[in-house]
Amino acid sequence: MRDEAYFREALAGKEVPMLGLDPKWHRLFAVHGKSAAIAGCEREVNELFAEQSRCNQELKDLRKLKAKLMDSVMHNMDGASEEKEGSLESRKLEEDRRLIGEVNEQIEERADRLLELPKLLREKNKQLMILTMEYCYEKMRVNARETEEISAWINEIRVELKKNIIRKQNCELNSREIYSYMHDIFGPQIIDVFDIEYEYEEDDEEKGDGQDAASSEKPSDSRKPSDSREPTGSMEPKGSRK
Repeated sequence: MRDEAYFREALAGKEVPMLGLDPKWHRLFAVHGKSAAIAGCEREVNELFAEQSRCNQELKDLRKLKAKLMDSVMHNMDGASEEKEGSLESRKLEEDRRLIGEVNEQIEERADRLLELPKLLREKNKQLMILTMEYCYEKMRVNARETEEISAWINEIRVELKKNIIRKQNCELNSREIYSYMHDIFGPQIIDVFDIEYEYEEDDEEKGDGQDAASSEKPSDSRKPSDSREPTGSMEPKGSRK
């Protein structure tokens, strides 16, 4: 990204809104938070805002104080004269004039500072805007890279999914063709016998898988010896007894 001087020159004469006062600006950082540079610059902007508000209030207070002192001077001038030099009215008059001089100096200082603060705020706000732009565009570049990676992954999965769907359809079609040819070749009576046997085998396999899973979870009883079972009688082939 180009340096800050380039953007300052390009932004010359353009009005930049005060970012810290805009709720939408704060929403830019709702997910990832503000960087240290942005947080520091924002703090400086807020300090300038606070100083501007403080100077305005102090200037108002000083002008009110000056008005009171001027009223006091006008009042004491009526009671002060050369013959009464050193009197209470004269001393009060001199004190008020001294205070008015100090107040005037403070008013001038606050007024000068208030002339400087808007320029300082604009400059600092532009710096905050440039930092914000750098931050946001970097986040968008990262998001674009992640979007491309996710899109590539989705495309790969989509291709694999299509392949598996075709394989599934081919398997189902092949099974239907085989079964149809078997019917034509052997006839329905023979096929029915093997259908029943085939279904029994499938049921036995499913039951066997379930029993294996259950036995793998059930702990063995080591207290019973393996040869403790009693014989159940002689083993004879079926049909040998009359």
